[in-house]
Amino acid sequence: MASEIVEVPITGKIIEITISLGNGVEEGDVVCMMESMKMENPILAPVSGTIKEIKVSPGQLVKGGEAVAVIEY
Repeated sequence: MASEIVEVPITGKIIEITISLGNGVEEGDVVCMMESMKMENPILAPVSGTIKEIKVSPGQLVKGGEAVAVIEY
């Protein structure tokens, strides 16, 4: 099976994880919410599949391009 890495596009702080390890997601589902420049931004699943890894936790600061999850499809 192939894997897709979900990355954040901008620097910010993870405020909520909306997925669980092993759960299925559809393309466009919200993976996590992040705050950047006082705005909440949803990070969306780029493909449908199963959550293989979660690489962040709430409160964690992330930089643009950093991986937040891995989806196996």
